[in-house]
Amino acid sequence: MIGRLLDGRYRIGARVARGGMASVYEATDVRLDRVVAVKVMHPGMGDGSTDDDFAQRFVREARAAARLSHPHVVSVFDQGTDGHDVFLVMEFVPGHTLRDVVRSEAPLSPRRALALLEPVVSALAAAHQAGLIHRDIKPENVLISERGNVKVADFGLAKAISADTQHTATGGVLIGTVSYLAPELVVDGRADARADVYAAGVVLYELLTGQKPHQGESPIQVAYKHVHEDIPAPSELVPGLPAYVDALVARATARDRGLRPADGTVLLRQLHRVRNAVDAGVQDDPELYADLALPAPVVADDAFAAEADDVEHTTEESADFELYDQASDEGWEGDDGWEGTAVVGTPTRATPVVADAWQPPQRSRRGPVLLAVALVLALLLGIGAWWFGFARYTTTPDVINLTAGQAEAKVEAAGLDFDGSDRAYSETVAAGRVIKTDPGSQERILPGATVHAVISRGKERYAVPVLRGKTEDDAQQLLADTHLTFGHSTQKYNDRIPEGQVVGSTPAAGEMLRRDTAVDLVISKGPRPIDVVDWTGKSFRSAERWAKSKKLKVEKTEAYSNDVDAGDVVSQDPADGDLFKGDTITFVVSKGPQMVTVPRVVAMGVQSAKKALEDAGFKVREKHSSVYLGLGYVTSVDPGEGEKAPRGSTVTIYLV
Repeated sequence: MIGRLLDGRYRIGARVARGGMASVYEATDVRLDRVVAVKVMHPGMGDGSTDDDFAQRFVREARAAARLSHPHVVSVFDQGTDGHDVFLVMEFVPGHTLRDVVRSEAPLSPRRALALLEPVVSALAAAHQAGLIHRDIKPENVLISERGNVKVADFGLAKAISADTQHTATGGVLIGTVSYLAPELVVDGRADARADVYAAGVVLYELLTGQKPHQGESPIQVAYKHVHEDIPAPSELVPGLPAYVDALVARATARDRGLRPADGTVLLRQLHRVRNAVDAGVQDDPELYADLALPAPVVADDAFAAEADDVEHTTEESADFELYDQASDEGWEGDDGWEGTAVVGTPTRATPVVADAWQPPQRSRRGPVLLAVALVLALLLGIGAWWFGFARYTTTPDVINLTAGQAEAKVEAAGLDFDGSDRAYSETVAAGRVIKTDPGSQERILPGATVHAVISRGKERYAVPVLRGKTEDDAQQLLADTHLTFGHSTQKYNDRIPEGQVVGSTPAAGEMLRRDTAVDLVISKGPRPIDVVDWTGKSFRSAERWAKSKKLKVEKTEAYSNDVDAGDVVSQDPADGDLFKGDTITFVVSKGPQMVTVPRVVAMGVQSAKKALEDAGFKVREKHSSVYLGLGYVTSVDPGEGEKAPRGSTVTIYLV
């Protein structure tokens, strides 16, 4: 692939990652002159009925990810085919992955771990609101740019959440990375937003401890542990962690998905509460812990426990799996070096088997009494379960799209408290109206509890800042600070803006744009240079008109010249090179030759006559007259005495 021009547009460069389905290359979009990442399906996966399923899932990746517009989701630009190659074009994020952070820095402090996980959960919240699940959250799919921006990549396993598509992605095949698989994915292949919540909880555990929660010699063993063993508390490996941090991990990774946060939005709210407590230095927060902690399991009465000692249960469980590498590395890397390989397969059975019937021991005379006590306890437990599990709850009223005031009135009328302090942008819900609530509409809630509502700020728009006069670097930083991005720059001459500074932008300053919209800059090249024309020997009037048309200042001096006609340019300064608007050019203009009167020299001796003419500025030439006698006196001159002649010209004297 390297060096190939894919689809006549994308010049393929070095390969940066390889997975089970595709390889990712750094490439150049020659049409837009930008660096992109191109994901190309491995050869052969588009041929045949089974491989067509893979190809169709690959195409769905583009459609699913393109629906997401979020600062913490890798953008998808294009998708297509070139011959037998199916490809996807994405935003290129230079930097490293969260896996690199785990390897080099873990275990991380709770503050650092939560700060890294928050943008991941924020991206999941946006995806879940859009009706998408990721299905493969893991550190390898979390990219961290050179500037520290966190983005979630590879929505290739995502699928729309609907009542008709709650089963495995393709024909009963289970796809995901084994270390982060939710138990329900292993047991029956069902996936919803809570599977992403589980994976995010595992990632948090790994950030806090530097280890995966479940280890095994094979992916089957790890998958088995996800089903049958709780994720241990991080504080078992890192003593001193606040109990509410353990509780957050336990809540997110509860094996019973009904006990997990319903989606990324709910998990994000819980994460915010925990992060606020950590940032405030709170070591013990009983209320927060109580809200997050999983309910304690119901323990049977001691009498029943004693009588059940003879009951023997054997669980026989097995599952058939096909292994398929979905990692960025090739092969396994675990206890002995494996990690990241996906489990692909269909669970076949999980059958509990009772080995022996209950063989009760001989009953003593206390038997009837114990039986009566047991029946009473069972009745009380039933009533308690009915009350605590159902009867005492009310439901959250539907306040979506109501104004904050209307929602508060409706919630309080239902005997609940209202909290509308959270604000968020929305492309679909008008400013001041409710986007969503926690708990959601018609969910069970205790009377007097609080309904947390997210109020719309309206559409997320940012004004293009005034960039004129800024340096290009300062303008790019100002765009980033305003949540906009830099597109490209062009250069243009400008007489008022110094070279290297911004002349203007497209879109113009003040226009309201979506987050991360590209803004192009026009950068000044300084004043346009003026090529100097040589006007020597040409009309000064023409030279003056040219200079004024170029906004040059003109200075003029005059001088006599025997060689240049009056009114023409004798010389100029500068004579060549470049000038700029407002500079000065000086012209010396000819006054023509200087005229001098021929003095009286007739009857003078030759030496006296020559001196008088030379003193007047003439050159002298001697000639013999027609009556020359050798006396050495001037008989006549040419030009004649009293006539005007140019200074420096020649006067002829005739001698007798």
